[in-house]
Amino acid sequence: MAWGGGWGGGPGMGGGGHGHPGATGTTGLPFGGIPQELMDGVRRIVSAEPTHEPKDLPFTQLPSADEARRLTLVRMVRSHSSLFVLATILVTAIAAASQAGPALVGYAIDHGMRPGHGSLRTVAICAALYLGTAGGAVLFQRWQASVTGRLASRVMYDLRVRVFTHFQRLSLSFFTDEKAGVLMSRMTSDIENLQQLLQDGLSQFAIQGLTMVIITIALFSTNVTLALWTVLLVVPVLFVLTVWFHLNSEKGYLRARDAIADVLSDLSESLYGIRVVTANNRQRHNIVHHRNVVGAYRNANMYTGEIMSVYGPSTIGIGILSQALLLGLGGHMVLRGELSLGGLTLFILYLNRFFQPIQLLVQQYNLLQQGRSSITRLRELLETRPDVDESPTATTLPPITGRLTFDDVSFGYDPERLVLAHVSLDIAPGESVAFVGPTGAGKSTLAKLATRFYDPTAGRVLVDGIDLRDVTLHSLRSQLGVVPQEPFLFSGTVRQNLRFGRPAATDAEVDEAVDVVGLRELIDRLPEGLDTVVHERGQTLSAGERQLLALARAFLARPRVLVLDEATSSLDLRSETVIERALDRMLEGRTAILIAHRLTTAQRADRIVVVDQGGVTEVGSHHELVAAGGAYAAMYRAWIESGGRDAGR
Repeated sequence: MAWGGGWGGGPGMGGGGHGHPGATGTTGLPFGGIPQELMDGVRRIVSAEPTHEPKDLPFTQLPSADEARRLTLVRMVRSHSSLFVLATILVTAIAAASQAGPALVGYAIDHGMRPGHGSLRTVAICAALYLGTAGGAVLFQRWQASVTGRLASRVMYDLRVRVFTHFQRLSLSFFTDEKAGVLMSRMTSDIENLQQLLQDGLSQFAIQGLTMVIITIALFSTNVTLALWTVLLVVPVLFVLTVWFHLNSEKGYLRARDAIADVLSDLSESLYGIRVVTANNRQRHNIVHHRNVVGAYRNANMYTGEIMSVYGPSTIGIGILSQALLLGLGGHMVLRGELSLGGLTLFILYLNRFFQPIQLLVQQYNLLQQGRSSITRLRELLETRPDVDESPTATTLPPITGRLTFDDVSFGYDPERLVLAHVSLDIAPGESVAFVGPTGAGKSTLAKLATRFYDPTAGRVLVDGIDLRDVTLHSLRSQLGVVPQEPFLFSGTVRQNLRFGRPAATDAEVDEAVDVVGLRELIDRLPEGLDTVVHERGQTLSAGERQLLALARAFLARPRVLVLDEATSSLDLRSETVIERALDRMLEGRTAILIAHRLTTAQRADRIVVVDQGGVTEVGSHHELVAAGGAYAAMYRAWIESGGRDAGR
């Protein structure tokens, strides 16, 4: 967890305001600090802020027993049972205190307001008790809001960590198939919907549900005949209407959850690709497409709104009609002496309150349905299993020498369409092998199989004679290094990016990696050297500079096996010369797989493997393959005829 702490607090990590009061921005922003007139308030807030000790959250590839359980609201709150019990007690107290008023009014009418037998003292006592119960209900509501707020915050913290951890376990194929915006919606809008449900929705449902139970008991205690009329006439109609509303609104809210995910996905894609959009004059097309996506979300909300427009007024109308009917029946009973005036008043007051919870529940039903839809989507996500999973019996991979073996390997991203078929290849410890061939031949796929980003459809991939599927992913990946074609830099300092694969690396080791890869000139040019902030995805650096940083990061990780996936493809000739010198030192004593489009890179390898038509067609050194006159020799001749340029592209 030291890495997580340093990531947020390193020098220059976002200007001043986030680090400490009074800090000033250093990242080129016009203002990054706190206005002087707000400093006193900031100091008061900071002085009252509790201390939060960093937690050690160990990561395991296999989910724990708790994480493997099905996601439900009950299980989410069970881990915070004390807060849940306290919230339940407060909800019960609120429901009871809120419904004492009508009973006090009925008692005051019958015992304090009868002609000739009135009692001001009785009326005053009932009024005082009414005021006291109302004040108690307000106080209980304040406590309940605080308790449910803490409960919702803690449950959402657990859920966010659980979902993010699950993302770390999933395979590359999952992220290839899913849109980033859809996944972001799971972590944002879906979890926020659940937070609102826990903080406001469930407590209101509980309060109104208990209120209806208390009122039903009070109605039968007041007059059984009128209560039976209520149950026989009103409840069946409300039940049928509620079932119709539930079935239809659930479909609408699921559509809305999917639609908002599409909106976020389209927005994310447009923002990440804004340079391409601008360069190709796609603004108008993107606006039209986004309008259609937002329109689908609008239609889903309109569908649920139309259902709500039927259900809400219908319950109000039923309530008014039933009150009018029961007032007539009750008045007739008062005239016949079968019911007291106070009893009728009490019954009508409770009957009016009987419909209030229903109307409030209709208003809160939006939260409930959104929360249920979010739980459904999150449950589907958490029940997604990684294609590359760790066996429960997997063992820790011991320190390896670096022998890689492809044993009759076949693979297809779609199992029905193989990319590789019956590939067998042995790479000796410390040997560097370059994979060359046409685009789409399977070069990068072989590298992904070697690092177990994917598992072969058939055959085995072995390291030092051990099947990769028999060892833990952590122990395997800790001895492998990968430099992708498009390097990714995280928001943070240059130093933190270099230490990404090995957070415990010393400053001396970081400096060594900088010098080996040839980054010193770039570091000296940056305003704060290694502590300069690299903005999101390294957009403030050139493609070549990002690639140099990725190479230095791989060197600092000290892997036994290194995979370079076209790592020099984005470099200019000057940078390529620097990289080639650095590669000699980086590859020394390490097994290396070089995915090469540039033949200058391929020639530096001990052996060259030509991959074409789903298999290995040629293997040998540069001179052997040129002399053989095969596919590699043809590529080399084309390269020579083009003046040494990249014929393999």
